[in-house]
Amino acid sequence: EEIRDIIHYLQNPHKYQELGIKISKGILFDGPPGNGKTLFARAVAGEAGCSFLEYSGPEFQSPLIGEGAQKIREAFKQARNQAPCIMFIDEIDSIAANRDNLQFAIHSEIINQLLCEIDGFNQQNPDKPVIVIAATNRSDALDPAIKRPGRFDLHITINAPDLAERIELLKFYGSKVKLDPSCDLAAIAEITKGRSCAELA
Repeated sequence: EEIRDIIHYLQNPHKYQELGIKISKGILFDGPPGNGKTLFARAVAGEAGCSFLEYSGPEFQSPLIGEGAQKIREAFKQARNQAPCIMFIDEIDSIAANRDNLQFAIHSEIINQLLCEIDGFNQQNPDKPVIVIAATNRSDALDPAIKRPGRFDLHITINAPDLAERIELLKFYGSKVKLDPSCDLAAIAEITKGRSCAELA
């Protein structure tokens, strides 16, 4: 339901403005790897009929001071130019880990720039919204400033599929190959509890 609200907002931002509703600027997809966080983000953009920009946290890393922050600025500028759009950042923990950890102190300027860009989002042109979706399997390692209200304050956990979902996934992937008539996908689903979508594929 929360994702549907985001989709409706991207399609009809003026309706939300008329009602004075504030929508989340950032969404955090959390969960074990291989369960479709990236595909989920693509699906949101597809349902909303808007642009989809995809980045990976390590892309913004740089040994040169200031270069990482500049890459963040350029990415957000591109997102604004293509608005309405979904901006997806995978592995955000690689650039937004807790700044108390000295190992990640080098990324402080990147975190600061990321927060600055998000805080300034949708103020200049509210009719062309940008939603930032970030993915991680280490939400516990993220800097607290990232998750405070007004930033990545909508958290959605994408876990491994349950039995019914495993059956549907196996049917989907099974449709792409020639199966023996004796192949029982439901039985396979029963014995693959805890397996990720990628493992099922």
